[in-house]
Amino acid sequence: MPTLSELIPAEAVRLDVAAADWREAVRAAGDLMVATGTSTGEYTTEMIENVEANGPYIVIAPGFAFAHARPSPAVLKTGMSWVRLAEPVEFGHEANDPVSLVVGLAARDSGAHTEAMAALARLLGDPETERALHEARMPEALVAVLAGRDAPQEPEERQEPDERQPGGGGTSVHKILTVCGNGLGTSLFLKNTLEQVLDRWGWTKYVTVEATDTMSAKGKAGEAVAILTSGEIARTLGDVGVPVKVVENFTSTGEVDRILRDTYDVQ
Repeated sequence: MPTLSELIPAEAVRLDVAAADWREAVRAAGDLMVATGTSTGEYTTEMIENVEANGPYIVIAPGFAFAHARPSPAVLKTGMSWVRLAEPVEFGHEANDPVSLVVGLAARDSGAHTEAMAALARLLGDPETERALHEARMPEALVAVLAGRDAPQEPEERQEPDERQPGGGGTSVHKILTVCGNGLGTSLFLKNTLEQVLDRWGWTKYVTVEATDTMSAKGKAGEAVAILTSGEIARTLGDVGVPVKVVENFTSTGEVDRILRDTYDVQ
């Protein structure tokens, strides 16, 4: 699978971009993907329409928007873009506005970019790396930071909250759904963050995580013990018969840890 730095070449990076509003910010990310042969202008329109239809759920962490839409004929190849704004803009998100970083994604399918999403989730959750990305003066310098984080990460020491296992220690495997409007962008971000927490707990053999879209989530809810998603998507889902947990920062293992503890009543 392509690495993060392969999906975001220097030609797909613009720094200190002026944008009057969120539409211009998303359009800047789309224009870069058009310029690098990743997508057509129609896909940029689809990214904007996605926010208009589903709300600002793509603002998945403070100051960070992950612009994307469903796979479509307007996607020519899987790729990404990186736009750092000169001045932050409002997307209308209650907790994470204003936005100063917009990362665009155009995906041919839901599988070709999963490892890159995991790498991006890790680096944006790391304060040192986030600072290096913010301070990069040239696109080449930013891509060098991305490339330096493409190497496999050393596994962190597991920190099980206690000796209990989900389901009272039985052998059944639980499922948690992470949900977004399209099932391949923000939901994958949240899936990766949740899997990091489960790995630290030593629970990966007891709990599986599936990223999906809003329509599929309604049908799959009966298979899950909980759904993790944004506030906007939670309102779209409504009552699906299982707990729907709202996550504000999709890159925060601390927030996801607290939500997982609440889900399983673990202190």
